[in-house]
Amino acid sequence: MAPMNEWKILVVEDEPDGQMVVGGILNYFNVAVDAVSNAEDALAALNSKHYTGAVIDLALPGMDGMMLLKEIRNSAGYSAMPCIAITAFHTSAVKQQAIDAGFDAYFPKPIDDTSFIRELSRVIEDA
Repeated sequence: MAPMNEWKILVVEDEPDGQMVVGGILNYFNVAVDAVSNAEDALAALNSKHYTGAVIDLALPGMDGMMLLKEIRNSAGYSAMPCIAITAFHTSAVKQQAIDAGFDAYFPKPIDDTSFIRELSRVIEDA
């Protein structure tokens, strides 16, 4: 597994504050981050660069996070890329839906930075 400072994570989050929080956590651990605010921009980014993983908000405008994950999993180029779901609309049912849909991990907002980076490391290591 590549060390964290060689990772490149795509953050798909429509709220600028959310982008700053997730990006700030990752930057603190010397992880390179690209942030986009919708699924369409995420797909364009994935087609132009290689990413170690993606952190995807479930409540995106237009194509939501679940639909974006389906597009990612159906793509030959990055179908196995680790994807982590985040959401402010947390319930145990939403968590189960995200895991059942194929997300590798799930985090409710506000994100706990220690458990987030630990789980991200585990997911990337297992990929």
